[in-house]
Amino acid sequence: MGTMEEFIDYLKVNRRYSPRTQILYREYIGELYEFVAPDSEEDFLSSLKPNIIRGFIAQGLDSGLSPRTMNLKLSAISSYCSYLMRKGLIDSNPVKKVYRPKQSKKLPEFYVQSAMENYFEREFDTGDFLAVRDRMVVSTLYSTGIRRAELASLKIANWDKSRSLFRITGKGDKIREVPVPGPLSEELTKYLEGFNSYYPENPGGYLFLTDSGQPFYLSFVNKIVSRELAKSAGFSGKKSPHLLRHSIATHLLNNGADLNSIKEVLGHSSLAATQVYTHNSFEQLKKIFLTAHPRAKKGG
Repeated sequence: MGTMEEFIDYLKVNRRYSPRTQILYREYIGELYEFVAPDSEEDFLSSLKPNIIRGFIAQGLDSGLSPRTMNLKLSAISSYCSYLMRKGLIDSNPVKKVYRPKQSKKLPEFYVQSAMENYFEREFDTGDFLAVRDRMVVSTLYSTGIRRAELASLKIANWDKSRSLFRITGKGDKIREVPVPGPLSEELTKYLEGFNSYYPENPGGYLFLTDSGQPFYLSFVNKIVSRELAKSAGFSGKKSPHLLRHSIATHLLNNGADLNSIKEVLGHSSLAATQVYTHNSFEQLKKIFLTAHPRAKKGG
């Protein structure tokens, strides 16, 4: 489809969507195309009607796909239809008249603060540079809340030591400044001393490299985090970089940080994305409640 290629190019150049999002949008719209089974691209465009799209969504739900997945597909189709409207190829966006499947809100998982404290108190071989690097990965992810892709692309020059911050290039190539806590700054200084000896060549200027001196890839970050957290108590279930991000957001909130500050540090585009962490502050609320409640006090 010619318009599909133009649309994907628009997502890449104008909207600056990530390569993965471009792939997913192409896949979702391709699935709709197969569902319609048109004789031509013109036939497909004329078939973009609310009842056709409802049928596509119903088929997906019937096949066992989750409401969340179908809503993602609806978002891709809606974006495509909006693009077609601007090009004058269709008169209106049919997705606007399609009911979105109701999905249950999945609350973000997180590690308790005591588990993270146990991890950082654990002894490790400071003479083994790769062990130092792996711990540095976990420390950086948890201390800053950055995404795994942001960590993989992080360069030494992105660390402004004098101002104690990282300059992070996030989603949509948006640049934000993330504070680097004192302990992390000290760890980074020692880490770089060993880094320069272990990797005499670093043409890309990356802060983290694989065992063979190549830039990090995403699954390599996953592997390090999973391996590291398995060494300490308190990390049952999934062990991932994203849960470290959820954890620091939750711990910041529980320790008094305001939502807007957390939003800026995490690089969320809207406050709504950050508000999902408010449920995790229940632990703090419970402590306050039990401290203040007259019947919870000793002898009450």
